[in-house]
Amino acid sequence: MKAVYIINGFLESGKTEFIQFTMQQPYFQSKEKTLLLLCEEGELEYDDALLKETNTVMEIIESKDDFNASKLMELEKKHRPGRIIIEYNGMWPYKDLKFPWHWKIGQQITIINAQTFPMYYTNMRGMIGDMVRKSELIIFNRCDGLTKELPTYKRNMMALNREAEIVFEDKDGEVTATMEEELPYDVKADHIDLTEETYGIWFFDMLDMPERYEGKSVSFLATTVRPNGFPKGHFVPGRQAMTCCADDIAFLGFVAKWKGAENFENGTWVKVTAVVKFEYWADYNGEGPVLYAKKVVSTKEPKVPVIDFAGQA
Repeated sequence: MKAVYIINGFLESGKTEFIQFTMQQPYFQSKEKTLLLLCEEGELEYDDALLKETNTVMEIIESKDDFNASKLMELEKKHRPGRIIIEYNGMWPYKDLKFPWHWKIGQQITIINAQTFPMYYTNMRGMIGDMVRKSELIIFNRCDGLTKELPTYKRNMMALNREAEIVFEDKDGEVTATMEEELPYDVKADHIDLTEETYGIWFFDMLDMPERYEGKSVSFLATTVRPNGFPKGHFVPGRQAMTCCADDIAFLGFVAKWKGAENFENGTWVKVTAVVKFEYWADYNGEGPVLYAKKVVSTKEPKVPVIDFAGQA
């Protein structure tokens, strides 16, 4: 198998800068040749001396029609690289991304210019979703002066990819971003009553800062889900949420304990009041939020059953 590393992002997001920085690091050095596929050219050009020093050969692919398995095989035979790095064009649809059968993605990283992110997120949210959905690492650079905005950016990314590591950087290095200052409810209160507008924010903040909620009670409107084989007395109350666009709906919910939960039919609407605890749960592959329900009351379906998290984040 041939290891492939994809660095994606929109034009002028800092992809070339990131790749050149990586090439200079000790962990990048290899006796084998590296094939660098450049799918768009920005203002910053690759340093020829660095390419030679790192045994890297660069090929430019100007058209998405030329980015196909046949062309890629041709370039592999020409250079016989040990690994391949792709600076991918953020405007090329990911559904068109096709590799030779023996090319395997080793890592995918998305680079985002924090200064221009709001414009792209407002107008090209679907394309951003395609970029980050399979990325293991998402890097926001140029975060100078955006301290208040970063918590919102973080929630935007968590809604699209819960597993990715999200890093923020300014000119001085990495920036720590928490969501505390942006929360639209009192996180210090013993009880939090969630609304349509705050449920999604609470869900992702629970994933990011679970220690803030342990022992607190919450109440929210939810629909019920009981997967096949779920243990007696357990169910998952949650909400369907549009995290990117109309075609991108995700169910946001945590496991809950409630006597008689096995009697719920999937899709039953309830008002849940529960205490948040953190304990081992197999589906979490470790510790995670478990809601100890104190009250579960059947209710009517709301007028808007799907939360537009993409619009409120």
